[in-house]
Formats: sequence, structure tokens, C-alpha cells
Amino acid sequence: MTKETLEIAQGSLDPADWHDMREQGHRMLDDMFDYLEQIRQRPVWQQAPQAVRAVFQQPLPGSGSNLAAVHETFMQDILPYAVGNAHPGFMGWVHGGGTPVGMLAEMLAAGLNANLGGRDQMPVEVERQVMRWVRDLFGFPDTASGLFVTGTSMANLIAVLVARTAALGGEVRRQGVAASGKRLTAYASAGAHGCIAQAMDLAGLGLDALRVIPMNGQFQMDMGALAAAVAQDRESGYTPFFIAGTAGSVDVGAIDDLTALADYARREALWFHIDGAYGALAMLSPQLAPLLAGLERADSVAFDFHKWGQVPYDAGFILVRDGALHFDTFASPAAYLRREACGIAAGSPWPCDFGPDLSRGFRALKTWFTLQVYGADRLGESIAKTCALGQYLKQRIEATPELELLAPVALNIVCFRYRCTDADKVNAAIVIAIQESGIAAPSSTTINGKLAIRAAIVNHRTDTADIDALIAATLKFGRNIVNNKDDNDY
Repeated sequence: MTKETLEIAQGSLDPADWHDMREQGHRMLDDMFDYLEQIRQRPVWQQAPQAVRAVFQQPLPGSGSNLAAVHETFMQDILPYAVGNAHPGFMGWVHGGGTPVGMLAEMLAAGLNANLGGRDQMPVEVERQVMRWVRDLFGFPDTASGLFVTGTSMANLIAVLVARTAALGGEVRRQGVAASGKRLTAYASAGAHGCIAQAMDLAGLGLDALRVIPMNGQFQMDMGALAAAVAQDRESGYTPFFIAGTAGSVDVGAIDDLTALADYARREALWFHIDGAYGALAMLSPQLAPLLAGLERADSVAFDFHKWGQVPYDAGFILVRDGALHFDTFASPAAYLRREACGIAAGSPWPCDFGPDLSRGFRALKTWFTLQVYGADRLGESIAKTCALGQYLKQRIEATPELELLAPVALNIVCFRYRCTDADKVNAAIVIAIQESGIAAPSSTTINGKLAIRAAIVNHRTDTADIDALIAATLKFGRNIVNNKDDNDY
């Protein structure tokens, strides 16, 4: 055994032959470029056969394998069976399509392997740079704070926790909610994402403390119903503390009247939060930004760069107006997190002072690359394009007698169905048939008691041909199902 081999065997996981590693790495990179360049030639989604699933039922390997062989398994047994959100025909859920630029940036971040919990390092400055861009984009003050998180579910939880501190004071961290003697209540519309309720649960406030407010005809929170609910809670001895407005609702893409909510929250001294998971980045589009009037008055905004921003998963973000309060909600005095005026332990405050994670990946890099390479203008144009495609789909539906539009199209989500008897059952079958065909990938939801085919147009690669393919597939499978044709005819 040579000295080099002995050193590798004793602990290093670096390759014995960097030249071979480099060649294999180039092949892997080329394969992913080929995948993205040729993605239209693939089905949007296909179910993995049992033989492929069996590959991933093997026991923990005791000895290693050749990198090229493992990569081949990825190409044959993983890549073809992903959910398909990189494909322009994917319209099932609000998933971004990613970009080659973001992919390369993620590779750089993985190679650097920086932990962005804190300390004096430039990756933290990159995150702060993105935070300042977001702060300016949303019209927040210089005192605002921000943090990259996994996604809007975590961002909404952080907002609830900061609002809880605002309502009960910093002692809630030590004494708990029960010691305050107050029963906090929060408010969100019936169209809000379920993660708002989850945030109430995880914050220790309870699911029952969230009041679900009815929606108006535009699928926005009903302001009269909100005011009545708050008044009733106060009369009953509860302490209202938090309103969650929605910018881009999960079912239909509706935007609450954010200005009215901001006015009401200020009058009632309530924390005004906005769940802008995908809709908040409409601020990048001059033609769509007016729809978000009032967002600049929020106390906190949660959103995802990995949706309309097209950054690879995951890249969620929370922005809080009162940075000092945000800090007071999470900062820890632990000895091992001691700060210094210089050296590696300088640079306070650290990102870990604004959220629950101490170990944090370099999510900011792929976001920074995306914003630097494409620019805000081009990203805004991409966002506007998806909304224009939503209007195109709406027009196609309205011009097709066999189809029915089920909700207003506020942004880029279109809910419709095939007209027929037993429509819920038939349209559910249509959605599955389209997904299994690989032509497109819509999802389903329920609108005013009716099952709807739901198309969320988020991918920057999607164009009118993909919309036309969805319409054609809906009509074909709808007719086949109604006429009881064999599945082979699909």
C-alpha cells in the first residue's frame, strides 16, 4: 500500500485520481445540461415501475461503488421519475422550473460547503445583500431584517413567533404562552394555505386559535367577516394578535385586499403578515406590482424564490419590518455562539439570531446568481408571461363550449372543468389520465363545491403550445371517459 493510498484509507474522502473525478464530473454536468435542453422530448411525469422502486429497497452498502455506476443509476432510475416541475407542461402545483444558472450556482455552493449559521464570512454577506434587495423591492425600511429558510411554511412560522413576541413580550420565550394568561387568536381567509394553521400549532397556540374568515366573490378575505370575528373574540376575552393576508392563494391565485388589511390591522393594533409564497415576487413586474398595493405596509412577508423566482429548490425567505424584534425572538446567549470583535467569530448579528436553524446551507448563492445573471427586469417579464398565459388559457376555455371556467383568473392559476354529467368523477379521471399520458400535469381542487382541473402556470419554459396541449388533452380524455372508451384509447 502506497503512502497516498494509506492516507486515503485512513480518512480522506477525496479521490485518489482527481483527473478521473474531473472527467466524471464533466459527464454528470453534461447529462444535466442535456436533460434541460431536451426536456420537451420527455413526458412531464411517468410512474416508476416496481422494478425501479426495488432498486431503492437495498440494505445500507458496506463498501463503496464506482461513481460512474452510481451516476448511471441516477440517470436510469431517478431522473426519469421525478415529479416533472422542470418540464414546461407541469402545471399541477406552484413549483418553479429552475434554471441552468441556478443549477451551476448550487454546485458552487455545495463545493464551498459553507455553514451560514453565522461567523465572519462572505457567504453571510451575500445573504445580507439579497436581504437588502428584497427590502428595497418591497419598500421596507433599513431596519428590516430577513432570512433564507426552506420555504414559506417555515417563513410563516417565524412570522407567527415574532408576532407572538410582539404581543406577549420577550418573557414568553422563558415563561411560555400560558404564563401570560392571554388566549391569542389569529385570522386568515378560507383560501389561505394550510401552513398558516400549522404555524399556529407549532407555535403552541393551537389550531383552534386560528379563525378562518370567509371569502368574497373574488376569493379575497371578507373584511366585514374579519371585523366581526375580531370584535367577537375581544368580547369573549380573547386577544387578537395576528392577521395573515394572502398574495396568491393556493387554489385560485387570488390576492387579498392588502391595503384594506393594512388599514384594519393598524386601527386594531394587530400584526399584519402576508403569505406571498409565490405572489409576492410579482413586485418584480411593473405591470403586476400594483396588484400588491399594501404589501409595503406589512409587518412581515413570507415568500419563495423557488417559485416565480425560478431559483432551484429550496429558497424560501422571511422579511420582518422590525429587525430588533425579530432578533429578540430568536437570539441565543449560548457560550459556543460567543461573538468577538474580530476573527472568525466576528460579524454579529448572525443569521442564526433570526431563526431556529444554526446549521444553514448557502441558499443565498443560487438566488444571488439568478438575480445577477438574469436581472430583475427579465425575471419580472417571465412572471408577467405566466400571467399572460393564464389569460390565454382562460380565453381558450371560454371559447370552448365543452369547458367551463370555475373561478376568476387573478394571476396565473386557472380552474376549470369539462362539462358533463357526473362532472366531479369525470374531471377527477381526466386529471389522472392527463398526468399518466405525460402530455401535461394539472392538478385538481374544489371550487364552490365543484371539482376543478387546476392549472398553475409557473414555469418560465411554458408557452402557448403547452396550453394548447392541455386543452386538447382535456377534451380528448373527457370525451373518451364520457363515452366509456377503453383506457388504451387515452
